[in-house]
Amino acid sequence: MPNAATEDMALFAPLKNPTFRSIFFASQLSSLGWLMQTVALSWLMVTISTSDTMVALVQAASTLPAFFLAIFVGAIADNYNRRMVMIIGRSLMMAASAILTILMALGITNPWLILAFSFLDGCGIALSDPSWRASLGDMLERRHLPAAVTLLNVGFNTVRSIGPALGGIIVAAFGPLVTFALTTFGFVAPLTALWRNNWKVQQSTLPREALMTAIYDGLRFTAISSEIKSTIMRGTLFGLASASILALLPLVARDELKVGPVGYGILMAGFGAGALLAGLANPHLRRTFSQERMLVIASVGCAACAFSLALASSLAVAALSLSIGGAGWVTAWSGLGVNVQLASPRWVVGRTISVYNAFTYGGIAGGSWLWGVVAENYSLTVALAGSAGATLLVAALGLKLPISNRSDSELEPSGSFSAPDVSLDLKPRSGPILVTTEYSIPEENADVFLDIMRDRRLIQTRVGARQWTLTRDVQAPSRWLEIYRTPTWTDYQRLHHRLTAADKQLDQELEKLSNQRTPPRKLILVERPAGTARRSSTPVPYVSQK
Repeated sequence: MPNAATEDMALFAPLKNPTFRSIFFASQLSSLGWLMQTVALSWLMVTISTSDTMVALVQAASTLPAFFLAIFVGAIADNYNRRMVMIIGRSLMMAASAILTILMALGITNPWLILAFSFLDGCGIALSDPSWRASLGDMLERRHLPAAVTLLNVGFNTVRSIGPALGGIIVAAFGPLVTFALTTFGFVAPLTALWRNNWKVQQSTLPREALMTAIYDGLRFTAISSEIKSTIMRGTLFGLASASILALLPLVARDELKVGPVGYGILMAGFGAGALLAGLANPHLRRTFSQERMLVIASVGCAACAFSLALASSLAVAALSLSIGGAGWVTAWSGLGVNVQLASPRWVVGRTISVYNAFTYGGIAGGSWLWGVVAENYSLTVALAGSAGATLLVAALGLKLPISNRSDSELEPSGSFSAPDVSLDLKPRSGPILVTTEYSIPEENADVFLDIMRDRRLIQTRVGARQWTLTRDVQAPSRWLEIYRTPTWTDYQRLHHRLTAADKQLDQELEKLSNQRTPPRKLILVERPAGTARRSSTPVPYVSQK
């Protein structure tokens, strides 16, 4: 019988959750329609434009919104009802598809119109995807997150094996207009599932963060987390290097293999089939290999695919090559997505996912444009071979910038903080707040104290502390002061709500290092402007908390 660890990592375990299952399958149906529409748009662009760059930009146009809007929609995902954000994003996608269908029915179409509606579809995806992925931790237990992230990639790429082939058949038999109409109806499914399902979300007792503050906190957390930074950089470079596989595939079908939309759909089906098989094997691979090793293998697989496409002379060989590329594609993106999820606490996960999406989608969009330009100015073979070489360099980058998986770390807040009693009438927006903690550290403990404070600086800055400093009294060397600021009184409380049990453990370690006769003493002060008249005669504006 399988043990508990095996069951926890099983790919289909998240489907036992009815809310996740309903939204997941409805999303696959809409993805089917979206992929059919992508085939129709790409093939339509091939038929009405002679520019290889314009063909490659169809994919770039749908990914650029995730780059430009990511940090804003991430802050929205963490501060507003994620379910409603998803509904708005899906509604935008359906509206864009419906308008495109109407324009096509009226005979209005040109290359820039195709790019414009691809861009609008991308805006809907950019809005809904971070909220959907951030909601996984609300719907599911943490141990099921790796399987859920992999399942999303497997589900999409399973549909990828059907949608393009089906889209090619429909385009060939009925034309793009019917494809666009079917896509529009396909978006009804996820909207219905989202409307009928609701899930419990842990609500904060504090007021909602201001948008700019939320953006600042998200960017700061991402910049401090070494795991997330490494994942973002590797993902961006992987997308930039390997984007040629999908971006130039219409050109491979038209110019190298001399096949029509049905043949193009078969090629995409080969890509999706490889992704499906790799996804099914993903739980076993995660137990066998480190995440870094999996990314290296995935990069080599995509490089082999790109190089094979550069030399392929038959549809069967190209489809087989694409199955290898699809396997590498889903393995890489699943692993990278899991890393971001597991390295992010719930209060910031929407923003970290959005920043990750911004850079990785930006990499894919940039790669689509880059390899399209190379193909147009040199040749399709040169572009694919260059992409293969660049993808191998991404694999080699692991020697200098390895990624790690924090699957065993606990990042969730302890939830044990109560705001201190104050003697001033502080409002939620009162501030800035200055916090000082005085330590009396014997000389023999100074080195250990500094090691702990280095960790403390990262911890406090990660959850919202600004201008953190550590000072030492030159006249009384055993006296140290830790100082930081928060913009408002609410931000001070929010900082402590975000601390984990492990973070708070440092307080106990610092107490042990301190002089037993002089325990750490904290002062919480609110800054007030000097030199202006005050209506109140309130004396020294600070609160002391021992």
